[in-house]
Amino acid sequence: MTQVNHHPRRRRLWGNGYFRRIGPGLVTGAADDDPSGIGTYSQVGAASGNQLLWSAPTLLPFAFAVQEACARLALVTGKGLAALIKEQLPRPVLYLAVTAVALANSFNIAADLGSMSAALGLLIPIPQALGVLLFACGIAITEVLIPYHRYARFLKWLCFSLVAYMGVLAVAHVDWTDVLHSTLVPHMDFTKATLVALIALAGTTISPYLFFWQAAEEMEDESGEVPDVSTGHVQAMRGDVLAGIASAVFIMFAIMATSAATLHVHGITEISSAEQAASALEPLAGRFASVLFLLGIVGTGLLAVPVLAGSTAYALSEAFGWQEGLERRPGQARAFYAVIIGSMITALILNYVGINPMHFLYLAAILNGLTAPILMFLVWLLARDADLMGTWRSKPWSHILLLGATMLMISLPLMWLFAS
Repeated sequence: MTQVNHHPRRRRLWGNGYFRRIGPGLVTGAADDDPSGIGTYSQVGAASGNQLLWSAPTLLPFAFAVQEACARLALVTGKGLAALIKEQLPRPVLYLAVTAVALANSFNIAADLGSMSAALGLLIPIPQALGVLLFACGIAITEVLIPYHRYARFLKWLCFSLVAYMGVLAVAHVDWTDVLHSTLVPHMDFTKATLVALIALAGTTISPYLFFWQAAEEMEDESGEVPDVSTGHVQAMRGDVLAGIASAVFIMFAIMATSAATLHVHGITEISSAEQAASALEPLAGRFASVLFLLGIVGTGLLAVPVLAGSTAYALSEAFGWQEGLERRPGQARAFYAVIIGSMITALILNYVGINPMHFLYLAAILNGLTAPILMFLVWLLARDADLMGTWRSKPWSHILLLGATMLMISLPLMWLFAS
């Protein structure tokens, strides 16, 4: 097999031109902070204050280990996650995994489109139904018609929408002493409310759709040839993934700290959506903070919805052997693009039947909570397989972190069952 420079600009990650060289790791990490995630982080900060800020640095190494293993699997084998599960494990495992991910993604897309439209409606007068339709059509047309190597540039620039939350944190009146203490000194009460918050944070930060997208985009290349698995490129891949996950976790931290400093301290402890959090911020932190928050919701939605739809398309295409890839023209991968369009249509229908977007998130959270530990264990098995990975099988640090992440996702719901 001929080795090529896969994501060639990423071979040297550091130095001038950094932003041009980063690959799918940053996009994947930024997509983790979608509008539904923003709503989750806002609710946790409003309800718990700074109490759970320590969860951000705690989740970082676990999330990195999962995404690094998914990327390494794709780089070494030239196959996506669903294709590897299909090849290495029983078919029922494959069908269960891709079905759960597809369903969860559909609910998540519906919630994100609803949140984006509601946020836009707070900035400019536009009917909710029309906003959802415009966002869905615009995203679908862009993802289907624009080749990946051009589309990826658009996605990377959208990552800058996350800077909005750094701006909100800067203008909020934050008690930095308490923030530092809460971040470095973990403290929690083992109540059902606290454990639900931790489950939500872990499930939002370590989401199954990111596993499939990370692996698929490591393979996405104009040449369609075998990825480059040189030592330098694998190291650059790890730096790319770390940059993405670290940015996602930092934004999670910023939103929680901002919500704690503005909403929680003023007795606002119930937030049902990201746009509600933005509205509540205005009288407490000013119009500027509210507008930044709303713009961040729209920007991250434009980034995350294509990733959600794309991950569904990759998972189903790999499972059923369809032609796949955002670099292909629509006529070359009809089923793949049909899944993307179908995901948008499903999300539109869910929005138009009048179900509260938070219900979508609740269903997606349940499916993600059930699916993530299973997928993480499968990733652990595949990444440590010497026959499959050769010299690139997981090192001890990867073994420990992957198993630790899996046990965390299993233990939190069990702890909730027995909590007071």
